Amino acid sequence: MSLSASEIAAVVREIELALRQGWIQKIFQPTPRALVLEIRAPGRTFALLLSADPETARLHLLSHKPLNPATPPSFCQFLRARIQGARIDGLEQVPGDRIVRLRLTAREGPCSLVAELTGKTADLLLLDAEDKILVALESGREKTGQSYHLPVARPQDANKQERTPTNTEPLEQPERDLPFPISASIERRDQGREEDLARDHLRLARLAEVRKGIKKAARRIDALRADFDKATRYKEYARYGELLKANLGLMTKGQDQVTVIDYFDPAMPELTIPLDPAKTPQGNMDDYFKKHRKYLAADREIKPRLDKAERELEALHTERAAVERDEWTPAQEARAKPIARPPSPTTRHSPRSGPFRRFTSADGLPIYVGRNARENDELTFKFAHSDDLWLHAHGTPGSHVVVRLEKGADPPHETIKDAATLALLYSDLKKSGKGEVIYTRKKWVRKAKGQPPGTVTVTQEKAIFVQLDRGRLDRLKESSG
Repeated sequence: MSLSASEIAAVVREIELALRQGWIQKIFQPTPRALVLEIRAPGRTFALLLSADPETARLHLLSHKPLNPATPPSFCQFLRARIQGARIDGLEQVPGDRIVRLRLTAREGPCSLVAELTGKTADLLLLDAEDKILVALESGREKTGQSYHLPVARPQDANKQERTPTNTEPLEQPERDLPFPISASIERRDQGREEDLARDHLRLARLAEVRKGIKKAARRIDALRADFDKATRYKEYARYGELLKANLGLMTKGQDQVTVIDYFDPAMPELTIPLDPAKTPQGNMDDYFKKHRKYLAADREIKPRLDKAERELEALHTERAAVERDEWTPAQEARAKPIARPPSPTTRHSPRSGPFRRFTSADGLPIYVGRNARENDELTFKFAHSDDLWLHAHGTPGSHVVVRLEKGADPPHETIKDAATLALLYSDLKKSGKGEVIYTRKKWVRKAKGQPPGTVTVTQEKAIFVQLDRGRLDRLKESSG
């Protein structure tokens, strides 16, 4: 239920001192109209809920983290970019009103997070140092850039601050032995509805993800099946190659077909085999054997992936049905859990995930790909080790690619081909589908002085010519993280 002005005042008095001088270490948006700030204060971590839901507009501390969607909404992403890591300078209520201001100092300087807990018009807004609106949850872009002004109360609403229409259930008497008794009372009263909203939000988000996954899996299956069906046409080509091998003396260049005895058939019938007139008899024989090897490769590599993709699609259909019947529950790791201390900082020797595209080669080695000039620069000159393999499409704009190697280790050939394929894919040579990729150790790559980020000079490079191969690309994409 929405809080009255006096209840908000009581909550602010209860939590303000505990939160002051803390810093915002995480931000979540468990439902479309609620925000949770994870705040680290000396010796303790708090979770502050700010809800702009018309029926449950309120703020208080939480004892448990709520359910959260896998992908943060755009409002949450904006706040993470602007105020994650900000210091809390104070929490104050507009006297007599249901509006609270959280004063912050972020990287860009002072700012404020304002919670208008005003029932149907409830909103959450981020203001800059001059009280210009940077972003608003409900009013969206229409207020962005405008100066913030307190909502103007209508005359007939002047006496409604103390009795919110939706507040039909009074708060329980606070338990005085709790550190934050008023927050605990509000949480007990409203947590059921908030958890239901969060669960519904997660369910709908998961349904959208599953539907998207079904479409993607269906497209992957169609592509794999097309490749496998094409290769299946070469199933008998080993037989044709053997028959041509036995009859090379009867063939001459320029023939478009040859008739031979099919000794693989007990009836020994005659069999006419098409030929390429531009090729020699040996060339035609080799061509049939080569195409049969394509069938064997498809049966060895594509068929298992096709079977796996079909099982995944079936599982997605099953999950979609469960979500639509409201029989789905969030994954264990997404469920509410008690507020805990943040994990200890990683040591400088810990593996760093980085913001880059990540893949795994056929040999199990990690491959990293920059997304833009800034990431290329960071990948090559801050992330890569001197012995790592560095690749780039030759003579054209594109991504830097790095293969993580143990010191002194040589990259396997298949790993080089995998990494070169990615360098080609994320370059201007992608449209042609083929081209030359250079590679060297990272220690032979230098920044180009006076040039934009990502521009380098390379020495002791080698080159490999690659073509985009669908089977290789499918495997790499499945390994991406």
